[in-house]
Amino acid sequence: MEFRGKLAVVTGGGTGMGRELTRQLAAEGCHVAICDVSATNMADTVAAAEAEAPAGTRVSSFVADVSDEAAMLAFRDHVLEAHATDHIDLLFNNAGIGPPAMPIEEVPLETWQSVVDTNLTGMFLCMQEAVRMMKTQTPRGGRIINNGSIAAHAPRPNSIAYTATKHAVTGLTKSMALDGRAFDIA
Repeated sequence: MEFRGKLAVVTGGGTGMGRELTRQLAAEGCHVAICDVSATNMADTVAAAEAEAPAGTRVSSFVADVSDEAAMLAFRDHVLEAHATDHIDLLFNNAGIGPPAMPIEEVPLETWQSVVDTNLTGMFLCMQEAVRMMKTQTPRGGRIINNGSIAAHAPRPNSIAYTATKHAVTGLTKSMALDGRAFDIA
């Protein structure tokens, strides 16, 4: 895929793989909108990306929790306004959390729910908005990459919440791949 002049949306863009992808996309001339829960981490990501990007490449950031539907709608609005477009080419669904290892009988319900909300519901919310746009934009279509984990195939001990959500990400991705075909969404 040629990235120059395209728009990518990256969740969990403040650190790790999200930061590296943002930096690499911007270096290729791709406009990038990132969200993360840490403004400080995103500021570092934006600075690193802009330092390597060709002139005219826009990199924007928005503080948001992917598990909050209102925050994701506000992020969508930010993307449209900051990049003066209603067309996105790539969603890299990367935001996720992993709680400390603990036996299932010790996992508090709030920990379980937090992991499910971030790793699964957050991914669903981001995909939902991306698909709404990708189905109606001209030209229609786009690419969605859901960052799963090897834990979906080879779980670590005492990682029940994380492992369960990463298995679910595999199903979510396969289902969306089928549903998106008719709309040029891969």
